[in-house]
Amino acid sequence: MYKVITSCPVCNKNMKATRLRCSSCKTVIENEFEFSKFDYLSKDQLKFIEVFIMCRGSIKDVEKELGISYPTVRAKLDEVINALGYKSNAKLIKTSTSDVIDALEKGEISAQEAIEKIKEN
Repeated sequence: MYKVITSCPVCNKNMKATRLRCSSCKTVIENEFEFSKFDYLSKDQLKFIEVFIMCRGSIKDVEKELGISYPTVRAKLDEVINALGYKSNAKLIKTSTSDVIDALEKGEISAQEAIEKIKEN
């Protein structure tokens, strides 16, 4: 079975389900159904949230579980917060240039992300 497509492949806007069918009795219901905010997260974001919850929100434990640095955990958490439609306080948390370079060397962030993080400081 495939995961429901939640973003339009043409315009990238959020999609809605309009038809549901029971695989057992074949009952069909048509209406306009909304997805939860979590349905719109990417596969990587959902995996991160799963690990974050499993670690009971401990950033140190998430670091160990995923093998990534503290700044990368914070960046991924901020990404999910923003994807869910909330404002994160990422601008308030400064990351040292050496942490950014370390994350870049480990392949945890892209060169563009590193440039943006260094500019924020």
